[in-house]
Amino acid sequence: MNIQSLRGMPDFFPDDLKKWHLLEAVLSDVFHAYSIEEIRTPLLESTELFSRSVGNSSDIVNKELYSFLDKNQKSISLRPEGSASVIRAIIQKKQEHEKHKLWYQGPMFRYERPQKGRFRQFHQVGVEYLGYEEGLSEFELISMLININKQLEISQYSLKINHLGDIEAKENFCTALKSFLEPHLPHLHEKDIARLASNPLRVLDSKEESTKLLLKDAPKFNDFISEKSKLFLNDLVQHYSDQCDITIDSNLVRGLDYYTGLVFEVVSEELGAQDAFLGGGRYDYLSTELGGKPMPAIGFAVGLERIIELMHVQNINVRTKVALIIADEQDNQKTYKIAHALREANLEITLDAFLSNGSLKSQLRRANKSNCNFAVIVGSDERLAGKFTWKDLSENGDQKLVNFEELLEVYKNL
Repeated sequence: MNIQSLRGMPDFFPDDLKKWHLLEAVLSDVFHAYSIEEIRTPLLESTELFSRSVGNSSDIVNKELYSFLDKNQKSISLRPEGSASVIRAIIQKKQEHEKHKLWYQGPMFRYERPQKGRFRQFHQVGVEYLGYEEGLSEFELISMLININKQLEISQYSLKINHLGDIEAKENFCTALKSFLEPHLPHLHEKDIARLASNPLRVLDSKEESTKLLLKDAPKFNDFISEKSKLFLNDLVQHYSDQCDITIDSNLVRGLDYYTGLVFEVVSEELGAQDAFLGGGRYDYLSTELGGKPMPAIGFAVGLERIIELMHVQNINVRTKVALIIADEQDNQKTYKIAHALREANLEITLDAFLSNGSLKSQLRRANKSNCNFAVIVGSDERLAGKFTWKDLSENGDQKLVNFEELLEVYKNL
């Protein structure tokens, strides 16, 4: 019997990774533009890190952690998210008093039901602004996520925002929500009854239709936060309403217990029921919860598999690809020289040089199968004329004869 990969642990082959490479390059460029530096943390952490940060009442800690005892009988876990590890690293280095703009990337692990675009091993890229009070940092992060979508040419999305106030506001709202829902316990799903007892906020995130119906008449978080927080939400909507579809969603709480202040999600209906592909918020108390000094913080994480799925649905292309076709065997040795010159002219373009024999027709067929956008053709006619054929491989694409200098100019400007 062949050994198979574990359920929810996918392999990614070269064709799969083309969009991944594009996505990773775009994210890196955007972060560089915002002066954000990379941090790398371990995949394995103490289980206590996540029970204290994500929250003992959360599904992540109760059901989804990959935890086990090491040889010293210490409970350790594969990281289910990235923020807690970043905060732990800053506390460990005693840098809570400094300001940091950091980003991270890598695999995360949750033992949940695998589904389209969502696996047990999944990949996140996250941004953390540490030491920054509420205000301009929120505006900058929203600006950043708008730019990420723009650079990826993702057009069909919505930004939902909410404000969770401070600890007192959360406690007052939870008390009111429990008082409202307790008479309706017979109509609640057992999962939501458990959430109501351990962390009432999590009921707002329920996927049960009966609970959603009840919540329409439930107290709204917006009634428990300060006027300052309400004005802040409205300012964000007014500032960015001409750049994206941004709305206030009073039921948005996010899935992690450490959030306070602003929370937000970027969603697309094209992803189905699991429609969020980016989310985050403020977590000013996480540092003290983990034993560090007070440190205001806000951040977000991007689910790479979710964005890849969205890029596929919206038919977003990867970087331009050109085939170099040598149709005359006498010119095979020129391939290296031509390919080198083209790559030197523009390294942003993927050049596929078919270093093998074959008819022009068969090589063009291979070029189309490899999803090439253009082809540079060198055949006997071109060799005699000292020219190259530049061919657009799209449907109804044209072609033209160019000399070497013209070819380099066309290639450079792709």
